[in-house]
Amino acid sequence: MLKWILVAVIGTLANAAVAQPAVQERLKALQGDPVALRAAVDSGRKASFFCANCHGENGISKTPDVPNLAGQNPAFLLEQIRKFASGERKDAFMQGLIKVLKDDERMQVAMFYANMPVPPTPSNPTLAAQGKVLFGRLCARCHGEQARGNEEIPRIAGQKLPYLQTTLTRYRDGTGVRNNQLMAIATGNLKNDEIVALANYLTQLP
Repeated sequence: MLKWILVAVIGTLANAAVAQPAVQERLKALQGDPVALRAAVDSGRKASFFCANCHGENGISKTPDVPNLAGQNPAFLLEQIRKFASGERKDAFMQGLIKVLKDDERMQVAMFYANMPVPPTPSNPTLAAQGKVLFGRLCARCHGEQARGNEEIPRIAGQKLPYLQTTLTRYRDGTGVRNNQLMAIATGNLKNDEIVALANYLTQLP
């Protein structure tokens, strides 16, 4: 039953998704031009200086409850920047900082973080093995076999263990600021020890 519910919801969201072809084309153009990409990454490093306090100078967060931005999909990052700027995602600190960025700077920041490496974090091998089974059953359909996501779904490979545990728990319990029907369904029946196992698997992925 869960499988068919997930399939139905995925189809609904896919049909409802609003494409941003202009943004996608600009990203593809940058990624296909090594010189332009290098310039965008360098500019993005400068424009993101205020992000380093929480997300780290190279996108590896400094605190357990803040996500890594390194290695994230640039289109996904841009969409989150847009949501914070519009108020669809609410965080007074993030909203205030992002509104200062111009459109080109937002693109550059996204490309900077997307091109930063994500070092995997050591985890409990036994728990990681258990988490791998759960991931394959519940998460791989959307996040991909390597948990690297896509333009609309975030990369979760290599995220910090406490951040993963907290986020998964909030989706399961419906206590977070973000609501996502797919995530609520996927995490709804997870026990606490299963969330810990999933987090241990994801954090050690390259």
